[in-house]
Amino acid sequence: MISILYILITVVLFIGAVQTAFAQNTEGKPTGLATLFMIDPLTQAFCLRDGMAGLVFQQGQKRNRCSDLNFGSYEPESFSVGDEGGRQGVIIDLGKSLDLKGRYGYSETVGAGQGFASITASNGKALILKDYMTGQLQEMTESAKLFGTPADGTQSVPVKLGHIYLMRLTDRHDKSFELLAKLLVVAYVPSQSVTIRWSLMSDAKNAKL
Repeated sequence: MISILYILITVVLFIGAVQTAFAQNTEGKPTGLATLFMIDPLTQAFCLRDGMAGLVFQQGQKRNRCSDLNFGSYEPESFSVGDEGGRQGVIIDLGKSLDLKGRYGYSETVGAGQGFASITASNGKALILKDYMTGQLQEMTESAKLFGTPADGTQSVPVKLGHIYLMRLTDRHDKSFELLAKLLVVAYVPSQSVTIRWSLMSDAKNAKL
């Protein structure tokens, strides 16, 4: 009985691992779903480079390992970026999918998601779909803010259900470091948790841990 249970658990874990790997390898852009818990000591922070909690318990202490994104620790009910050492961050609320469709005029799919899927970055510009049939992209008006000189200190923006966010991290001590990501809030329980669809964007540089 024990051996059968062990085999079943192993199969389930293996299937889960395959599904996660497949999602992270689609089109070469790591992506996934993650839930951040405001009052949990570890998962209040998230690492976009490996899809795991940003904080750890180590040698009887709570320590940072890779906190690219934080929920609620610096501003209530908010995402925060740029809270590690020399890191500088920018995070922009783009609004809901219908807001983007209205601003940029592309065709949206049933259930939305086309705008989010198309957002990418190249040569210092944020891009979004212009024409679904041809795949043509257009520059987003948020490019200047996203790629401008980031302010010092932690930057925060309120969490809103259904909203899409762009974020960029750089490091004042390491000019080669740049991380670009997009986030979609798919579930939100105020003062408790937020679940995001996250994706690193195509020209994220030096994004290894």
